[in-house]
Amino acid sequence: MSTNIKSTVEELVRPFLDENGFELVDIEYVKEGGNWFLRVYVDKEGGIDIDDCGRISEYLSAKLDEKDPIESAYFLEVSSPGAERPLKKPQDYRKAIGEHVFVTTYEPVNGLKEFEGTLVSYDEQTVVVEVGKKKHEIPCDKVAGARLAIKF
Repeated sequence: MSTNIKSTVEELVRPFLDENGFELVDIEYVKEGGNWFLRVYVDKEGGIDIDDCGRISEYLSAKLDEKDPIESAYFLEVSSPGAERPLKKPQDYRKAIGEHVFVTTYEPVNGLKEFEGTLVSYDEQTVVVEVGKKKHEIPCDKVAGARLAIKF
C-alpha cells in the first residue's frame, strides 16, 4: 500500500482510537477480485466487539469522506486482528512473550523455515522461539512473518 495512504488513514483515525482506548494494529489497502479494500485492524484490552468496530468505522468513514485521500472506489472494513493476530511492531512481539506463535523465515535458520512454539524473548535483533525443548534464535532480518498461533 502506498505509505502516503497508510499514514493519512492513521493520522485520521489515531485521535479517535487514542481517546477511546483502542490500539491500531495494522492498516491494509489491497485489491482482491477487482475491488479495493481498506482494512483497519484495531484492538483494546479485553478485546473489541461489533459495536466498537461500528463506531470506529462511522468515525473513519466520515473523516475519509471529508479528506478524500483515496481516488478509487474501495470498501472500508474495520475489524479485530483475530486470535492469530500478526506480530509486526516491536511492541507486538514484547506483548506476545510467553504466547504460542508461528514464525516463518526468508531462508533456513537451524535448517528450518517455519517455527511454531513459545515466544521466549525478543529484542531488536533476535526473536527466540522454543519449539519442543529447543530454543531457536532467529535474526529479525530473516523473519518473513510472525503471528500468534492457536495451540491445539
